[in-house]
Amino acid sequence: MLLAPQPGLQDLTSSVPHDERVLDILERDWHLDLIEFLHRDMPRLVAVLVLAFLLLLLIRFLVSRMHTVATRNVANARHAAQMRTMASILRATGYIFVALFVLLQVLPIFNIDLKPLLASVSIIGLGVSFGAQSIFKDIFNGIYILIEDQYTIGDFVKVAGLSGTVEQMSLRSTTLRDADGTMNIIPNSQVTTVQNLSRHYSMAILNVSVDASANPDQVIAALTQLADQVRHDAAFKDLFLAEPTVPGIDRITGSEAFYTVLMRVRANQRDGVLRELRRRILVRFAEQNIPLGNTQPTLVLQK
Repeated sequence: MLLAPQPGLQDLTSSVPHDERVLDILERDWHLDLIEFLHRDMPRLVAVLVLAFLLLLLIRFLVSRMHTVATRNVANARHAAQMRTMASILRATGYIFVALFVLLQVLPIFNIDLKPLLASVSIIGLGVSFGAQSIFKDIFNGIYILIEDQYTIGDFVKVAGLSGTVEQMSLRSTTLRDADGTMNIIPNSQVTTVQNLSRHYSMAILNVSVDASANPDQVIAALTQLADQVRHDAAFKDLFLAEPTVPGIDRITGSEAFYTVLMRVRANQRDGVLRELRRRILVRFAEQNIPLGNTQPTLVLQK
C-alpha cells in the first residue's frame, strides 16, 4: 500500500507567491543595510556634520570678532578697513572650503566612489580650462590686491572705468557702490589700474573762471580769503591738512581768466569742502561785482 507524500517545508515555501518572497528578501536586506548604516556609517556622518557646523561657527565668530575690532579701532581707520576686508574674504573662502570638505567626506559614506568622479571632473576641467582662465586670473589678481594693499573696504576708488566706494571684496571680484547707488561687481582680472582716492590725503582743486576784465589782485585776494574762511570753519577745520593756496592765474582763454585754488584735505573729504567754497565764491563775487567768466560764444551785431 502506497502512502501519499506528506507536505513538507519545501512545499509550503513553494506555495508562497513569488512576489511576496521577493518583497521579503528586499525587506530583510534593507533592514540589514539599515542596521549596518546605523552602526558603522551614521556615527561618521554625524561627526562630519558636527565638525562642519563647528567650523562654520568658528568662521562666523572670527568674522564677527574682526568686525568688532574694526568698529572699535576708530583711531586707525586704515587698519579698521583692512580688518573688514579680511573678514569679508575669510567668510567667502571659509564657506567654500567647508562645503568641499563635507562633500568629500559624505560621498564615500554613501558608497559613491570618488575616483571616477574625480577622473570625470579632471576631464571636464581639461575641456573648460581655457574658459576658466579668467577665473584663475581673478583669484591671482585678488591675492595681489590684498598683498599689495591696493584698496580695502570703505575706500573710494576708480577701477575698470568705474568709480565708487568698495563695499565687498573677495578673491574673485570687487563690489563698488557709485554715487547714484548703483552696485557694480567687477572681476578682479579687469582691475589693471587702481586710482585710490582714499589714501593719506586728497587734493581739493577748484578752477574758477573769471572775466578777464576783473582786477587779478582783487580776485586772488578774495579767493585766498574765502578759502581761509572755509579752512577755519568749525564744520571743516578738522578736514584740512594744510593751508589753502591760490597760486594765481592758471591760464587765459579769450576773455576768461582761470584761477586755481588748492586745498589739501583728508582722504575722500574734498566734495563737501568744494561745495562750501563754491557757495562762498558766488556770494562774495556778487557783493564785490566780480564778473564770472562766460564760456558761451557771444555774437555781436553792429548796424
